Amino acid sequence: MTPLEEILHNIQDVKVIADSITLNQYITLDLSVYNTKLAQESLGNATDFEKYIERYLTENNSKVAYGGYNEERNLYKRSTIFKDDATEERNMHIGLDLWIKAGTPILVPLDGKIHSFNYNTGFGDYGPTIILEHQIENQIFYTLYGHLSLESLAGLNIDTVFKKGQCIGTLGDESVNGDYSPHLHFQIIKNIANYHGDYPGVCSKKDLPFYLENCPNPNLLLKIKPF
Repeated sequence: MTPLEEILHNIQDVKVIADSITLNQYITLDLSVYNTKLAQESLGNATDFEKYIERYLTENNSKVAYGGYNEERNLYKRSTIFKDDATEERNMHIGLDLWIKAGTPILVPLDGKIHSFNYNTGFGDYGPTIILEHQIENQIFYTLYGHLSLESLAGLNIDTVFKKGQCIGTLGDESVNGDYSPHLHFQIIKNIANYHGDYPGVCSKKDLPFYLENCPNPNLLLKIKPF
């Protein structure tokens, strides 16, 4: 592990979803190209996808479906922001998704301050997005929260401090979150370069080695399943 990964791995009692939901109420969700059952589902729009998520959670007696780090997906083929004639298709997901109802409060996992925020509009984009900056020991890194509600951006200011466990916002619905079933895209970023209020959450296979190195597995911090 890198020094940052060691630090993340050693941090305990971290949540981005309400403490009232215990980890035994989480269920893994496979949205990869290798899940042949997905091809049998009608998932072409956010409404159908949300029905699928709700049914999946009910069938598994769970409240949060999670997964997606380093996962190859067909989900992005419906949006032109992930493929144009000049670039390689971006279909490798490099954050962790947590699928739960719109309006769910999102918690800050670690003390940090607002680095930037933005309403990333467009079909398939993040929608309202917040990025926090953290420093632990000599390591500076960032966490990204995508697909939030518009209300989550109200009154925010750069450098405003948030404490671990504080609510940073709520999940948005398909009308603002890029036309997805409600979920949090949570991502850890080592070097954010010149990005503000945005950072790639999906990359091409060619660029995957760089992004996996720059964006450690969020489960190192969240510990939803043994790492």
